[in-house]
Amino acid sequence: MPWELNNDRPIYSQIVEKIQLRIVSGYYPIGAKLPSVRELAAEAGVNPNTMQKAFMELERSGLLTTMRTSGRIVTEDESMIREVKETIAKQEIEQFFKKMREIGFTQEQTLDLAKSVYKEEK
Repeated sequence: MPWELNNDRPIYSQIVEKIQLRIVSGYYPIGAKLPSVRELAAEAGVNPNTMQKAFMELERSGLLTTMRTSGRIVTEDESMIREVKETIAKQEIEQFFKKMREIGFTQEQTLDLAKSVYKEEK
């Protein structure tokens, strides 16, 4: 099933984000080999050139490494993965607080509501 991608932002950047999420969540563990460009492009429902562009961006960031005989491998730098994970989490939290302010919640109300929902989730 193709990945959910929007036309509001460049497709390759959305692919970068999805692969980052897969890495930080452990879907692609540290040191793991990623599927080929063609395989992932088919899975995502995108052109292989778009997937290649996303892979190049992930290599530039250091999350992926290309090994001549092994393909692309997830970095073994745990601190880098932790840093990316925290960055993603902070962005999500910032978006959440922004949306809550737009709805009309104060910071205190937002935190109280978040705590309440968190308790219900347990």
